[in-house]
Amino acid sequence: MEGSVRVRFAPSPTGFLHIGGLRTALYNYLFAKSHKDGKFILRIEDTDQSRYVEGAEQDIIDSLNWCGMDIDEGPDEGGDFGPYRQSERQEIYNKYAKQLIDEDKAYYAFDTTDEIDQMRERLKKSGNPSPKYDAVTRQSMKNSLTLPQDEVEKKLEAGDEYVVRLKVPRRETIRFEDLIRGHVSFESKGLDDQVLLKSDGMPTYHLANVVDDHLMEISHVIRGEEWLSSTPKHILLYQAFGWEPPQMAHLPLIMSPSGGKLSKRKAEEEGIPVNTKEYIKQHYEPEALVNFLAYLGWSPGDDSEIHSLNELCQLFTLDRVSKGGAVFNHKKLLWYNEHYLREQTNKAIAERLRPIAKTKGVEFPDDEYLQKAISLLKDRVSKIDELLEMGSFFFEDPEEYDEKALKKWKSDSSDLVSQYREKISELEDDEFKAATLKSHLEDVINANDVGFGKLMMPLRIAVTGQGFGPDLFTSMQLLGKETVLERIDTALEKLG
Repeated sequence: MEGSVRVRFAPSPTGFLHIGGLRTALYNYLFAKSHKDGKFILRIEDTDQSRYVEGAEQDIIDSLNWCGMDIDEGPDEGGDFGPYRQSERQEIYNKYAKQLIDEDKAYYAFDTTDEIDQMRERLKKSGNPSPKYDAVTRQSMKNSLTLPQDEVEKKLEAGDEYVVRLKVPRRETIRFEDLIRGHVSFESKGLDDQVLLKSDGMPTYHLANVVDDHLMEISHVIRGEEWLSSTPKHILLYQAFGWEPPQMAHLPLIMSPSGGKLSKRKAEEEGIPVNTKEYIKQHYEPEALVNFLAYLGWSPGDDSEIHSLNELCQLFTLDRVSKGGAVFNHKKLLWYNEHYLREQTNKAIAERLRPIAKTKGVEFPDDEYLQKAISLLKDRVSKIDELLEMGSFFFEDPEEYDEKALKKWKSDSSDLVSQYREKISELEDDEFKAATLKSHLEDVINANDVGFGKLMMPLRIAVTGQGFGPDLFTSMQLLGKETVLERIDTALEKLG
């Protein structure tokens, strides 16, 4: 590919980073790093100060860092094309808006909101279903194209409110090649004279986006499908400035399992975390989320599914991104999470688990004991915090017993458990091993001519309080003779 690859992730800090935004960032990052010397740029589009959310910018940065996406240029990193916050670039936008006005490609519009509403209502009554401020209606409105020049100057000097609008041609076909969707065309008659500068002096998304992409030498704009309808407005702006537009690529929507776009409301209904910070808070593995999101609309063209971030950078190409929406399969994400959790050493998991446990008031014994417990548990959980629930019996005596499991505690359960307790109580501490414990259980069931489950389930309930879990005999070995006997005695007393 000719020229250097420079892409940008340009979120608005109007809320915490949505999972769809994170995928957009990931695809930009993968594309940049799939090319030699490719640059991944973070630009904060914070011109809409009325919707600014405190902490949202830091959340975006933290989320990218958590996923391992190193930012090459941005508000914190700096770079040769800053500032990287649009709120700090207002003079730049004013300059380019004035250039378009001077070249008769844009104009001042002094219309009030009421006047624009009246225009639209009037046109609706005359049979126009979708009236716009455009090449036709601008001639009857209050702007620098219809007002005398001296009156325009007086209004500007007096500080009258105005917006700057682009002169959109009335009949023109706007064409561009999308790297994912192929040939795309729009008719300008469907567009209004878009606002470039708002009445508060801040630029709209359209002006700031185009000016910044040009000045920051962005080579490829990779963004969500929802921005496809804005592209013709941007192409017109590029044409007005006489600039070559970057290559465009519009990513498929992320779909809800129940159909439609994965909105915040639908995500909540489906039990799907919607913001990246929720995945961090809920202790998902960042490698799992990255791997999952990479495949949410893209594939390498083979049956492989597990790839590190570095491997994804080597494999990623835009021509393998699908056009159709990708369904968010939460079970698949948990599958990825299980894989990456199990890939970690017991020691590494133990180090991460301790601070999580501390927030929940759970205390662990020594590291050796904890790592042995983790080795028994980690193949049975999807996320690291579930180790605390699944393995609670390793760290504290059960205070209650699983109600569903108690249905397996029958009239003869106490007698069978008592017989088993008597046998294992005779073992020396160094004989209290999984194989021996299992052998003694087999002796009891054979002596009583009953099935394995007749004793196995009541014993599990007595020792763990649960009806399921890791291998019981290995668990008993780890717990130790004294603890096991005490728990059996307590269960026999409570359950009779």
